[in-house]
Amino acid sequence: MTSAVLLAAGALLAGCNGENASLASNAKANQPVPPKLIATMTEKDMELQSPILIRLFKQEAELEVWKQNRSGKFALLKTYPICRWSGDLGPKTREGDRQAPEGFYSITPAQMNPRSAYYLSFNTGYPNAFDKSLGRTGSELMVHGDCSSRGCYAMTDEQIAEIYAVGRESFFGGQRAFQFQAYPFHMTAVNLAKHRNNPNMPFWKMIKEGNDHFEVTHQEPKVEFCEHKYVFDPAAPPGSTKPLQFNASAQCPAYVIPDDIASAVREKQERDNTEIARLIAKGTPVARLNTGIDGGMNRVFAAKIPEGQTGLSDPAEPGLKLTAYSTAPGTIPPTVNPPRDPAAATVAAAYEQEADATRPSSSLLAPSASGNVFSNFARKIGFGTADTTATTATTTKQPTPAKPKTAAPATHTAPLRPAVAEKRPAHGTSEKTADKSGKTKQVATARPPLKPAIDADAPAPTPAPRAAPVAATNSFDNRFSAFR
Repeated sequence: MTSAVLLAAGALLAGCNGENASLASNAKANQPVPPKLIATMTEKDMELQSPILIRLFKQEAELEVWKQNRSGKFALLKTYPICRWSGDLGPKTREGDRQAPEGFYSITPAQMNPRSAYYLSFNTGYPNAFDKSLGRTGSELMVHGDCSSRGCYAMTDEQIAEIYAVGRESFFGGQRAFQFQAYPFHMTAVNLAKHRNNPNMPFWKMIKEGNDHFEVTHQEPKVEFCEHKYVFDPAAPPGSTKPLQFNASAQCPAYVIPDDIASAVREKQERDNTEIARLIAKGTPVARLNTGIDGGMNRVFAAKIPEGQTGLSDPAEPGLKLTAYSTAPGTIPPTVNPPRDPAAATVAAAYEQEADATRPSSSLLAPSASGNVFSNFARKIGFGTADTTATTATTTKQPTPAKPKTAAPATHTAPLRPAVAEKRPAHGTSEKTADKSGKTKQVATARPPLKPAIDADAPAPTPAPRAAPVAATNSFDNRFSAFR
């Protein structure tokens, strides 16, 4: 039986190209996918090495791993609470602004770092072609361990080990790149109504269209860029014999969106617009801009830190007893710096109220043909006045996002972390790699480490996003179950 297992492992590794082989070049990166998660895959009709897709939400401080099932569609595999993210709600615009990026990015094996100074990591690929077309700068923006962030998304070491293992297996299964979607919050009518006056709303409406494409198809949307904007699932017009060519800074070529996708997206957007208008009409308050708070932390982790706060992430729900969660999903290091107001109290300033409730805003969503009073109101306030199926040749100017507000980090005392054989470097603005020569904190698995075929310490390339060939969210307890 042992010989059979070794032969199977050998056959698997023999089929991996050199780039993929470097993903499991040390004990940390070679850890197996936990049996509990494999059992979940089996229950959801997923294969261990089927493609994945990752979605992330700042306000909720959650990272979702989606996986393709045997029907060919993506379904939610597991939701991970984010230990720490930095900056404000909104996209990253410049190096050193401490902003964690928002948008659509593509992750290749070359962007997976088995030698990260923060346990394990993958590079988000920021800036993509859209970011570069607007002159946005930044480098080495990661999803990594160590629960420490100055522009990155930080998980616990245990969490990133599991996420890394799932991604590694998808690459071993033949996926060439997986899509990483980062949002300020879940693109729901409630959130859009609350943040309707945020200066980042035009950008958020644009990436919401990609979110809608994914939610109505359960397929990874194809992403292109032109005229300083995102384009989702474009196809050549009927009768066209030339392949589409996109340039983020140039005029869009003539393209269409497949009818089945366009109609489903349009219907969803009409429902969203109607609900947004209803919420605004009934007096849903405008979200307040928190000042002096840098980023957020999921309430599961904040509850385990003395005087811990969630910052810009969702606070504890009224009546929710966080002490019921006996263990956090991973080890919180003693160096963790939770988001908090320097004045020890939340300072809030309301967004400037609209002077005219009918003032139009930048539109993205499709118009509703319905005469419903709420859908008509939605069009008046700027939701739902564009046609996503039409070809375009008009250049649109992307408004400059609001400048994020930052705050000096605060210090605190937290439970000590178990002793380890290695010392982490101080966290900087960008990810730095370090080859750990000492003992690792994990034990190597049956798959033997392979010689890296790529330079793990070299900056990862930023490939153009590409397509790859929904389950209901579980309860809070089940989603944040203890790690094995």
